[in-house]
Amino acid sequence: MRKSALFEPIRIRSLELANRIVIAPMCQYSAQNGRMNDWHLIHLGQLAISGAALLTIEATAVMAEGRITYADVGLYNDDAETAMGRILESIRRWSKMPIGVQLSHAGRKASTEVPWKGGGQLSPADPLGWQTIGPSAIPFAPEYIPPLALDREGMREIRRAFASAAKRADRIGLNLIQLHAAHGYLLHQFLSPLSNQRTDEYGGSLENRMRFPLEVFETVRQVFPAEKPVSVRVSGTDWIPGGWDLEQTVIFARALERLGCDAIHVSSGGNGLEQRIPAGPSYQVPLARAVKAAVGVPVVAVGLITGFEQAEGIVQTGDADMIGLARTILYDARWPWHAAARFGASVRVPSQYLRCQPDRFPNLLVSE
Repeated sequence: MRKSALFEPIRIRSLELANRIVIAPMCQYSAQNGRMNDWHLIHLGQLAISGAALLTIEATAVMAEGRITYADVGLYNDDAETAMGRILESIRRWSKMPIGVQLSHAGRKASTEVPWKGGGQLSPADPLGWQTIGPSAIPFAPEYIPPLALDREGMREIRRAFASAAKRADRIGLNLIQLHAAHGYLLHQFLSPLSNQRTDEYGGSLENRMRFPLEVFETVRQVFPAEKPVSVRVSGTDWIPGGWDLEQTVIFARALERLGCDAIHVSSGGNGLEQRIPAGPSYQVPLARAVKAAVGVPVVAVGLITGFEQAEGIVQTGDADMIGLARTILYDARWPWHAAARFGASVRVPSQYLRCQPDRFPNLLVSE
């Protein structure tokens, strides 16, 4: 059997990853006032012994008003930092898997109900809601209350919030930061002409629409330790005519690379109800392939990647450097174990689990 590309190590800045499987951020909508709790210990703890190379904490708001819902995780005050630090300390007693965090601001898509209660927007008059902001006063949906268009001071405040959250992430020992510039949240809202109709230097041309997201990236890169990587998650396309598209994504990716971005995670959609997504196995891989062809930093593909050969093929053919798992690994938290067994590779596990190693896969499990 030839050596698996999926289980080859890879280096991102100074961060050594054991294989090419990363766990994508997955919102749990289970925090209390931005603070992680025992649910996050259960959720992240099981993923931290999955055999993947990197665990990324869910979209974490840099401001209370930047949360998608009132139950989102935050990293915007001392209580939230302490709570996240406590979860990380517990996980790291048993797992050496590197852990990153996705820093985010939801912009016009903030102040919503949790998904299992309908997910609609909550008005500022609701005890659990607040007034949203965005690049322009354009609501995400017709029934939503329009966001307030950000002024310069508001934009400066958000940049400061990203910087503060990045410093907190470093203090609690996180290994990587991913900036969320996808799925219709604030940085994506600035990029897309569907949500950004400003007439100043932050709107109009592609150069102008990229300006604020690039400023946020530079701010975070300046305050996060130089040896630690900063990556960005992008939506390769809005899947809406006249919106953000792959050609613009490639230009944005190149601009990020010039500023020191260490990896780009390519997803899609999320910025309009009119989107028509051709969902199917590997449907977003062509987007990742185009970005990878344009930049020299590692690229992550994600989206309905469920099969072992499917994932191996994405990396083996060079469509992407890594694959991201989300719902797939929620369904099967030992997916990397099973993939390693399929390809004759090994994964690192706690010593307590070594005795479950099947006789037919004698080199599958290696102690942390």
